[in-house]
Amino acid sequence: MAAREWDESDVRVRPNKRGSRPRTKDRPSHEDAVTGRIITVDRGRYTAVVAEDTPEERVVIAARARELRRTAVVPGDFVGLVGDVSGRPDTLARLVRVLDRRTVLRRSADDDDPIERVVVANADQLVIVVAAANPEPRTGFIDRALVAAYDAGIEPLLLVTKADLRDPAPLLANYELLPLSVVVSRTAEEAEEPEGGALGAEAGTEPEVHGVRLDDDAVARLRRELDGKVTVLLGHSGVGKSTMVNALTGARRATGGVNAVTGRGRHTSSSALALRLEGAPPGSWIIDTPGIRSFGLAHVDPDRILRAFPDLEPGTEDCARGCRHDASAVECGLDGWVARGKAGPQGPARLASFRRLLVASPRDEAADAKELGTL
Repeated sequence: MAAREWDESDVRVRPNKRGSRPRTKDRPSHEDAVTGRIITVDRGRYTAVVAEDTPEERVVIAARARELRRTAVVPGDFVGLVGDVSGRPDTLARLVRVLDRRTVLRRSADDDDPIERVVVANADQLVIVVAAANPEPRTGFIDRALVAAYDAGIEPLLLVTKADLRDPAPLLANYELLPLSVVVSRTAEEAEEPEGGALGAEAGTEPEVHGVRLDDDAVARLRRELDGKVTVLLGHSGVGKSTMVNALTGARRATGGVNAVTGRGRHTSSSALALRLEGAPPGSWIIDTPGIRSFGLAHVDPDRILRAFPDLEPGTEDCARGCRHDASAVECGLDGWVARGKAGPQGPARLASFRRLLVASPRDEAADAKELGTL
């Protein structure tokens, strides 16, 4: 039997289960993408303002494109959007691009955690919010936030709330030599009259507390600092961030108190949210962030930490070449600088805080909390 001759008709090609479209690494350029500012992120949905400060301004909800699944998108980001960008109800655009960021505020969960977490993007100013009492202020947290701000190229500002509960002067003494703007706010409880007015109340009945009124002068001064800037508020739970945001924007962010047992604030804000300041110049935004438990600096090079201590930095001129400035350093110029009083009365405490950050560990945040018993 003669051997069969094979030809191309005998070849059987199985169809590709994923379709016949050839694969390519070339992605569409999306030249028609519109630019939007991200104002909040919630469970995989990104809310953006498009055509900001124009008659066509609208809010667009978007989902992130697959190729960006490993790219962090946070409030403050400017992004490219395609698809249905009309902003009509029940429509969904696609987020295909994150534009270059001017500034990035980062933190890590702990000082030995290599994973960076982007907090906000394109912020001009960081307001570090602490309460004078209830919950107790932590100089360690303030120093960490200052390091993160200077490292990101963001201007810091210190806001001290609840100054009616305790004089904040001992806390502020730690930063009197720094070029740091400070706003001090006091609060007063607003009371609601019982039904029927004062005459309808039973004898000895306390009026029901239903809100908090902030110091008008403090709100006005802080407002002047925020005009024309993108500002992020950062602080522990219970210090009054959302209360201040409500006063500045007219929003109704949930507010909460402090746990009487643990002394810690209760979480009320679950996600960061950017809000426009009412009656302010274009580009005036304030970003309220959830309260944080710790602020790690694993992403900050130790050599850059000194930038957050301008009251100590001149002392390094007397250091030996290659000095690490830590407690083990021999003849570190910072010791002599502080001993001569060049860093002020709080110099020893400031130097100790700086050196704790140099050799920071997850235990140091707890140590910072105990430290304030001496304030």
